[in-house]
Amino acid sequence: MAETSFARGRWAVRHVPPTPRSIVELLRAGTLDAELAATLWLLIEGRVPIIVAAAGRGAGKSTLLGALLDFLPPGMRTIELAGMTETFDWLPQATELGWDRPHVHAPETETPTADRGATSHRPVRPDDTVLLIPELSDHLPSYTWGAEARIAIRAASIGYDIAATIHADELEEVFDTLRRSPVGADDDELSRLGVVVILRRIGGDARRIVAAHYIRPTARDEHGHVQRLGPAVLATWDPSLDRFEHFGWGVTPELALRVGRKAGDFELEVDRRRDYLAGLAKAGIVEVDAVRAAIDGYRTTTTPDSTSIAN
Repeated sequence: MAETSFARGRWAVRHVPPTPRSIVELLRAGTLDAELAATLWLLIEGRVPIIVAAAGRGAGKSTLLGALLDFLPPGMRTIELAGMTETFDWLPQATELGWDRPHVHAPETETPTADRGATSHRPVRPDDTVLLIPELSDHLPSYTWGAEARIAIRAASIGYDIAATIHADELEEVFDTLRRSPVGADDDELSRLGVVVILRRIGGDARRIVAAHYIRPTARDEHGHVQRLGPAVLATWDPSLDRFEHFGWGVTPELALRVGRKAGDFELEVDRRRDYLAGLAKAGIVEVDAVRAAIDGYRTTTTPDSTSIAN
């Protein structure tokens, strides 16, 4: 769905997000289970980028992404890209990331924000900014593609978060789509995508995350040699049993390090948050504002234990 609006000094066709649904409502609908939701909570809170992929219209990509964004840490600024009319005049590193179109830098106090609980009158910085991309495609002028998509992906390499959706039915299709012209992202850039979840409609209004992948970032060893590890599977959905199988334990040390925790603490937190979300679902707490308040309440009442590593 789209609408025409005037923003940042120009008219644009904008993506209109669907009616919000909470992560607990999606749990009760079977889109994912509490363990996968808890793992994603820790990763998103730890500022790991998230991509939701699904084939076709009406698959629920934007709905799922919106629910997952409630896991962002407090104070994060969300900037929604303007698609074909994006100028990146608010992005201080645009030129060094390869943006070569003329633009005028906006004053620091005039940045395009869609914040929830964050101040908008501050410079845009990688350490507290999420680039929200309603869709990586050229299907609407408000969607992000070509050079604009390439700059957004490169921004992840210098610490910006990315939250996006894309039309694809499997991980390799996501990679292939973004490698091809006009985006042309390379493998090192794609290694910064964070978590890619594959969502499918399985009949009627039912939807399932059929696979969740952790994309391991390219790194260098102590000798300076490039290390590229393949994506790790966090979870898959078994259609014969209509349940989720979890494999994140195989990369727990990597996930823990990525979000600044020790492995044992990460495992304990997944268990705690799984039980907490399952309790909300059992109690029927599904309304969006109530779930947001519950997530905030968990953060304020849970004391980080001594195994945490400061970021």
